Amino acid sequence: MRAARLIKMVLLLQSRPSMTAAELARELEVSERTITRDAQALSEAGVPVYADRGRAGGYRLIGGYRTRLTGLARGEAEALFLSGVPGALREMGLEDAASAARLKVSAALLPSLRDASKTAAQRFHLDAPNWWSEPKTPELLPAIADAVWDDRRVIARYRKGEAEVERELEPYGLVLKAGVWYLCARVPEAAGAYRVYRIERFTAVDAREERFARDEEFDLPGFWEEQAERFARSILRAEVVVRLSPDGVRRLPYALADRVSAQEALEGAGAPDGDGWVTVTVAVESEKVARTQLLSLGPEVEVLAPEGLRARFVEDARRLAGLYGT
Repeated sequence: MRAARLIKMVLLLQSRPSMTAAELARELEVSERTITRDAQALSEAGVPVYADRGRAGGYRLIGGYRTRLTGLARGEAEALFLSGVPGALREMGLEDAASAARLKVSAALLPSLRDASKTAAQRFHLDAPNWWSEPKTPELLPAIADAVWDDRRVIARYRKGEAEVERELEPYGLVLKAGVWYLCARVPEAAGAYRVYRIERFTAVDAREERFARDEEFDLPGFWEEQAERFARSILRAEVVVRLSPDGVRRLPYALADRVSAQEALEGAGAPDGDGWVTVTVAVESEKVARTQLLSLGPEVEVLAPEGLRARFVEDARRLAGLYGT
């Protein structure tokens, strides 16, 4: 533990002109007294750490000293590529690895470039979760992430409906979609089929010692895109026919959860009628869901079919008239 701290202290001093004891203590999460002892230990080991006295003093490296301890470990290098998603790194338990990787890169850069990480962080930030949703980190995410990095088989238990199911899985990759974590895994007992699991439904994960042979042809982004599109299409099991005013046409993509199906419906619309309204057929999850979504369009939409949904809109219109008057 101390050796790693001493290395980090050298890298910090190498990446900056000087640092006070308080700044080093804050970065290394130790006391200022510990910083004093560590600086002395480094000096005795031949690292030219110099202490400037006085109110504006601090610690610095002298003589253009450059450490060779800047090589990235595999885990640090992999984490560095994800450093634009700090929340995801933290949830997977990789925040420390990413921090060490960024520090090593900073120490290896020219002095004129050492503020690159700071300037980039002040210009770009990724906030993955949706608005008005409280992101929750699945308790088993770090354990699953470790298995993904190490290509280790896992015995997993997860909720499937009202029951719990146990499976042996080969965890290939993790996906963070709108604040929700998913695992893409190969299932040996299902003839090596790849499947997607929502991580918050896992109740237990036991990583085995043996590693699996990863299929190098597997493309995680491509697989996820295909699965996401298939899922989106699979839930659109019904169709509704509606008339839309010009304002309704503009608002339809925002009223439906699936903007793609809304856009496809609008692209297949016929010419506007004499009042400027168009008739479209929209793929929806169900009549119940369609009712909730289309009601947000108010008088800018008229349901033509199916008849049951139109009858519900008629009843809704009557109730609204009763509340607000005719």
